[in-house]
Amino acid sequence: MAAPEAWRARSCWFCEVAAATTMEATSREAAPAKSSASGPSAPPALFELCGRAVSAHMGVLESGVWALPGPILQSILPLLNIYYLERIEETALKKGLSTQAIWRRLWDELMKTRPSGLESVTCWRAKFMEAFFSHVLRGTIDVSSDKRLCDQRFSPLLHSSRHVRQLTICNMLQGATELVAEPNRRVLETLASSLHTLKFRHLLFSDVAAQQSLRQLLHQLIHHGAVSQVSLYSWPVPESALFILILTMSAGFWQPGPGSLPCRLCGEASRGRAPSRDEGSLLLGSRRPRRDAAERCAAALMATRRKSEVKQMPRAVPTTRVTRRSTQESLAIGGTDSKRELYPPATSYEASGTKQPSSAPAATSSASSSTSSKRAPASSASQPKPLKRFKRAAGKKGARTRQGSGAESEDLYDFVFIVAGEKEDGEEMEIGEVACGALDGSDPSCLGLPALEASQRFRSISTLELFTVPLSTEAALTLCHLLSSWVSLESLTLSYNGLGSNIFRLLDSLRALSGQAGCRLRALHLSDLFSPLPILELTRAIVRALPLLRVLSIRVDHPSQRDNPAVPENAGTPSHIIGDDEIPENCLEQLEMGFPRGAQPAPLLCSVLKASGSLQQLSLDSATFASPQDFGLVLQTLKEYNLSLKRLSFHDMNLADCQSEVLFLLQNLTLQEITFSFCRLFEKRPAQFLPEMVAAMKGNSTLKGLRLPGNRLGNAGLLALADVFSEDSSSSLCQLDISSNCIKPDGLLEFAKRLERWGRGAFGHLRLFQNWLDQDAVTAREAIRRLRATCHVVSDSWDSSQAFADYVSTM
Repeated sequence: MAAPEAWRARSCWFCEVAAATTMEATSREAAPAKSSASGPSAPPALFELCGRAVSAHMGVLESGVWALPGPILQSILPLLNIYYLERIEETALKKGLSTQAIWRRLWDELMKTRPSGLESVTCWRAKFMEAFFSHVLRGTIDVSSDKRLCDQRFSPLLHSSRHVRQLTICNMLQGATELVAEPNRRVLETLASSLHTLKFRHLLFSDVAAQQSLRQLLHQLIHHGAVSQVSLYSWPVPESALFILILTMSAGFWQPGPGSLPCRLCGEASRGRAPSRDEGSLLLGSRRPRRDAAERCAAALMATRRKSEVKQMPRAVPTTRVTRRSTQESLAIGGTDSKRELYPPATSYEASGTKQPSSAPAATSSASSSTSSKRAPASSASQPKPLKRFKRAAGKKGARTRQGSGAESEDLYDFVFIVAGEKEDGEEMEIGEVACGALDGSDPSCLGLPALEASQRFRSISTLELFTVPLSTEAALTLCHLLSSWVSLESLTLSYNGLGSNIFRLLDSLRALSGQAGCRLRALHLSDLFSPLPILELTRAIVRALPLLRVLSIRVDHPSQRDNPAVPENAGTPSHIIGDDEIPENCLEQLEMGFPRGAQPAPLLCSVLKASGSLQQLSLDSATFASPQDFGLVLQTLKEYNLSLKRLSFHDMNLADCQSEVLFLLQNLTLQEITFSFCRLFEKRPAQFLPEMVAAMKGNSTLKGLRLPGNRLGNAGLLALADVFSEDSSSSLCQLDISSNCIKPDGLLEFAKRLERWGRGAFGHLRLFQNWLDQDAVTAREAIRRLRATCHVVSDSWDSSQAFADYVSTM
């Protein structure tokens, strides 16, 4: 009887609160008041008055509210502010109550925006608190404007920080300074354990103080925290100092800025013991007194300018002359001959022609010299030439003036790369030195790379994404330099970064990374407008450099110069890249390729497929072949060498003349999902091809999904496909996508009736996006109602007249 007694006691306590609240409300109503024109409003219900009183005094009544019976607590939950609603979550779950609907209503009323990824929201409480944290941090929401957000007993940032899994920093690094401030120390500590993804969007030029705050923030969140992914979006004119700072900190390097306080966590971790390589805190390179990289290079820059005002500067360090052919060969050879590499990981400073740091072992230096002499014998007697300077990076004219050392570091990136002359015939080029390299050849910061000899190495991220961030020469060198030893990196995305010829440096650094013990890179996503190599040759070079790669997504929008028939086939590229040599076997499981316009050589694609015996998913976008026979050759290769292939996708390919090849695919008993998206399948001979296609599908018992969006299937084609689900069919098809196929309501209704007649039961998902169902809304609703009895239908309310207007406008 103990439980009923406790329940009765809590109910009596709640009734006492209700009675007191009612007496207070009655006394207020007894006071004279002006009647409104519309008459007196209905008084609040007794339970609502009680709930309001309890909500207003939760600081005193919280423990009693937690112990209330479930039916009473369920009515109080919507009246609580967000802080107590969040605190009571665990108790509510124990009583079988859910707060998801309350949090969803709070989102709609307070955030007033449609959340991104609405269908994937599994916890509205976490979603709301994460967005609430970001708004409070940026100052875009006033917590005093709504009583549900305002409570003097709670800190909005601290209370919501434990729900933050993803944080976005925008524009002028708003929020970074606030988070590293001493009053928010507990907030930052909580973020260090909860935050997994850090995003930067639309960054602008920042001052030195903001960068110093960001340095401390990244150190706490990455080096001492749980952040595993850093993404940069839409940075049209990257500030070199800020970009390099984010990269080096993400890679695990830490060097306190000038005037910064020592890290408390570092002191606690290293107290009583020396740094260890295994723990990732080894001081790299020289043990010279530490100076900031920008400060050293800026000092060297100013010294150079004071010493010489002439346009031509004498060369202080002999340049290394290598042929462009040998350089590109070493970058794409796949690492089979270590003597042909441009620079091995231990001597990567030779990439810019500077001297190796003085702190490096002498044996390494001598080995590098001998390797360089074997690699480029023409460099033994190079004559001094006037040095050329790189042009100022785009957007630097608009950078605002800085004070102190920041002003010097601003000019550093205008002056850091001084390159020797390049011959017009393109056969030979020099890897020149940098200005400060003439003054201090032992300083790696003279490469435009971070000075790592005095840096500590900590935990680094596993996922790096750069979307629409143009990479200047120094930024690309920094990225490649860091990648060569970034063993913790598991996924790399480089999207529209304008790499250009820097793609060769990238390939070299990836190959160096692949040779490192413990390399974890398994996913690479690369896309750009242009590439100096044709896409298939670039793909071959990547799978050679990274044989352990599991996922490769590569896209090039425009053809390279090599794709131009007027250009000789081997122009600018070593012969071994375009040769027919076999690619070593790799571990690719997923390959996605987006091609530029122009016919692609089928043998090159086949060579990649033959080396990818573990391939499970292949996607070809906008691929064009010289003839249907070439396409057939690719399909035959898939059948013979890729026995594990489960998913195959073709998008924006003209397969009107490849109907026999399509039938060959549909008869493949290993494929589980096939996609023909906007492939013009039924443009020719539809009356003959459709029955053949249906017959092939009826005999395939392994195919589970078929996607045919954008193929002008029409009503006739849809009714023909209905025969796949007939009684005499052995098909196991459970997912069908017929979006954008000019299907009308009457055809869809007849399709539904045929499925009912054959009684196949539910067969899975049916997608109907962007069809002409708005021409007869009543018939369309009836068709969808019938279909939902046999499958899960996903459709939309699409205006087909607008699509027709767009079609006419482009005629």
